[in-house]
Amino acid sequence: MGDKRRAVIVDTTAFIAGFDAFDTYDEVYSIPEIERELTRGSMAKTRLKMAIRSGRLKIREPTSNAIREAERASKEMGDFQSLSEADRKIIALAIQLRDEGYEPRIITDDFSIQNVAKKLSIEYASITTHGIKYHLKWMLYCPACRKIYPPDYKFENCENCGTKLKRKPLSKTLICGLKGQNKKEFGKLKLSEGGDESGL
Repeated sequence: MGDKRRAVIVDTTAFIAGFDAFDTYDEVYSIPEIERELTRGSMAKTRLKMAIRSGRLKIREPTSNAIREAERASKEMGDFQSLSEADRKIIALAIQLRDEGYEPRIITDDFSIQNVAKKLSIEYASITTHGIKYHLKWMLYCPACRKIYPPDYKFENCENCGTKLKRKPLSKTLICGLKGQNKKEFGKLKLSEGGDESGL
């Protein structure tokens, strides 16, 4: 089997952190929501528009099957509430591209996206942070009455006492081979992978 085509999937945090679609040799993808999430007139929005107009950045809507898989994995890890619909679509687009034969990598500084990507064996990289140090499985609970909730519970407050719910790690696995900041080149773009004490 020949070499897989490589693709980077970028979220809003990547463009805010300075991602430039012209700095990588790989195909660049994102979702329609990214245009709405960036502030009009910002440099990030300008870079995004230029990348779309030139055809360097391809905007795609992930399939419903890929979205369901992303939601399932985020619920399993307890990250569902921490991820917006757009965040889950970024993960879903990576799943879809992998299924289409690409070697995908998500470019994001969002720790919850990185945590779910790790669960799905999808590569990820950060721009301004060191990325996650631990792969975490979260639980949702009420700090007052201690009631435990499923990770996909839709409300912010406890149904028993009304206290705002919190989450805490149910399990924590060190991501092996990560000592400080590890720079890896993906195309021409140098990205941070791994974690340090400031990561999760």
